[in-house]
Amino acid sequence: MTLPRLSWRRTLTAAVAAVATAASVLVAAPAQAADIVTPGNFTGYGFDQCEAPSQAAMDAWLTSSPFWAVGIYTSGDSRFCTAQRNLTPTWVDSQLRKGWKLLPITLGPQASCTTRERYLKQERIKPDSTGSYAKARQQGRDEAVKAVAAAAALGITTGSTLWYDLEAFDIRPVHCRESALSFLDAWTQQLHAMDYVSGVYSSAASGIRMLDDARVNRPSAYTMPDQVWVADWNGKANLSSSYIRSDGWMPHARVRQYRGGHNETHGGVTINIDSNYMSLGKGSVAPRKRLHCGGVDLDLRRFRHLRPGTPRVQETKALQCALKLKKFLNGPANGTYDARTRQAVRAWESSRGLKTNGVMSRANWMMLLTDGRKPVLKFGSAKAAVLRLQRTLNAASAAKIAVTGFYDDETTAAVRSYQSRVGLPVTGVVAPNTWAKLRAGAR
Repeated sequence: MTLPRLSWRRTLTAAVAAVATAASVLVAAPAQAADIVTPGNFTGYGFDQCEAPSQAAMDAWLTSSPFWAVGIYTSGDSRFCTAQRNLTPTWVDSQLRKGWKLLPITLGPQASCTTRERYLKQERIKPDSTGSYAKARQQGRDEAVKAVAAAAALGITTGSTLWYDLEAFDIRPVHCRESALSFLDAWTQQLHAMDYVSGVYSSAASGIRMLDDARVNRPSAYTMPDQVWVADWNGKANLSSSYIRSDGWMPHARVRQYRGGHNETHGGVTINIDSNYMSLGKGSVAPRKRLHCGGVDLDLRRFRHLRPGTPRVQETKALQCALKLKKFLNGPANGTYDARTRQAVRAWESSRGLKTNGVMSRANWMMLLTDGRKPVLKFGSAKAAVLRLQRTLNAASAAKIAVTGFYDDETTAAVRSYQSRVGLPVTGVVAPNTWAKLRAGAR
């Protein structure tokens, strides 16, 4: 039975204090951490490893790896890496502020019929069926309370997803399967009572299949997790798995672990990881496209060379609008490269220290279109800066990619091609070095 919310607030307060006292790594105040729901709305790549990487490693991977999300083991007595030397509120705060999506994982009691030797020596889910597996349910509630306490002590805010790691087991023995379902049912209900989102990680062929069968065949028997993390190592970076029905936890409630432990090196730093692809929340939501200057579309696939008399009305309107938005041009964006437009171009060129000839070359287009904030961008990014990047890539070459505001495979390929042309490391990530080349009009 779920206790009143106020009781759980008191329980959480006490649990947070106990975690902070017992764990010497949690010495900074939870209030330090960024108040950012994680992972929130996101589509893209993530990795997980046993121990949270150092800040230097995270920074290197931020600007050179395809990953935007990282799994971290925050709770559970069955974790292999319990020390977590790097995992502090300051570390969490830093990753969230830099754009990382965190996936906090609890590895506590495992299925009663597990055959892994290390789990046989630890507390397991109790298979006693008395009172509809009341003992297993109590274990699930207890793990949820501890997981929330650990998350709160690190500054991981309510609304975030907390994941329970239930490793592979034989789902055929009835009491083993039903006690595991009862445990996860209580885990989910307790997280909901404490304003967190419930996630479950498991092998596609065991825990995930068990949950999906219960979802379809006994829809009112158990509370399903909000999100699932499917371990199915076939090397394909997508959300599909033959062990789960196509409608289960779709379109935006799945993580797919598609490759198991292996070394990857990015930015000169090697980490042993599992690789994941995910779409969670609403997925990565691109900014709403807007027309400017009374109806001018800036999101063109082509930004060609322009000079007075050039009969390219759409591109000239885009130029005039961009100059109006930057306060270099007055009057309408009429699509005619007239004297006032040339004068505005010359004024903009002068402001950038360029030769003032009043001609818009591709390099000039690139410099004009990159103006604005220059955050790190990679697959899964969805923001106004992606619109500016995509426009600039179209000006830089004949890429002609769709300007959507979502950093997709097409954008990644265009970035990699650009980086190769201008002599940069080919990462597919737009970090300061790539922005600098784009802003300089390098082609």
